[in-house]
Amino acid sequence: MTNSSSPKRNEQDQPETSGPVLKSLKTKLSKPEDAEKKIVGKKLKDVEISVPIVYGNIAFWLGKKANEYQSHKWTVYVRGATNEDTSGVIKKVVFQLHSSFNNPTRVVESPPFELSEQGWGEFEIAITLHFHSDVCEKPLSLYHQLKLYPEDESTSLSIKKPVVVESYDELVFPEPSESFLARVQNHPAVSVPRLPVGFTLPTPAEDPSERKRADTKDHPLTQWFTNFSEADELLQLAAARQQVQTHIAKLRRQITVIEGQQQQLKPSSDQ
Repeated sequence: MTNSSSPKRNEQDQPETSGPVLKSLKTKLSKPEDAEKKIVGKKLKDVEISVPIVYGNIAFWLGKKANEYQSHKWTVYVRGATNEDTSGVIKKVVFQLHSSFNNPTRVVESPPFELSEQGWGEFEIAITLHFHSDVCEKPLSLYHQLKLYPEDESTSLSIKKPVVVESYDELVFPEPSESFLARVQNHPAVSVPRLPVGFTLPTPAEDPSERKRADTKDHPLTQWFTNFSEADELLQLAAARQQVQTHIAKLRRQITVIEGQQQQLKPSSDQ
């Protein structure tokens, strides 16, 4: 439940909904302070670790018979871009919901980093990522606008397919600690640099059974998640570039027309 107002769309039982809404960012976290370096141990200079994540929400319309104030069931989450476990980087996630919810500050301390609720209104959710001490001492705040209804107002609501809104971000950690790098160097979703020949990292203190339990590959919502890849990003960049070029060409045509009109007005103004 929320007190946030949101217009309802045409509630027809149709299979179509709007596709995922995607946004892309690259967030570079600050370098650790000297005091932090003493706590977490040796830092690796001129090295960066990139961790791709996705945050967003999935919303299911519960149909015409649903309670007016419980019209949707939704899940807000932070996940690995390929749905891999991110608990080696993220220690906990704090979701700040609308004040009309019971206990609006929700803390999730193990993957999957998500929470589910029911309601009818759309509102902004503050998502705070807290990292392990050898990753980054400072938390990172993200903001996500909960979406329950399709962006296209002409699209009918559906109980068969949810509304999906996701944002892609790459968290870049400069000068990582040796323990952090050792823990994620074989992680399939983390981009780590090639180490110099002969350089060895300490063995990470990790329980394989814990990692297996934390795996989120078999998440029940996987079928609705957006598949992020470099190919997809290149296609999106190409599409964006085409839109920009089309807009530039349109502006040039408008400028040409305006210049032509000005040239036609010059003789009459000189008389």
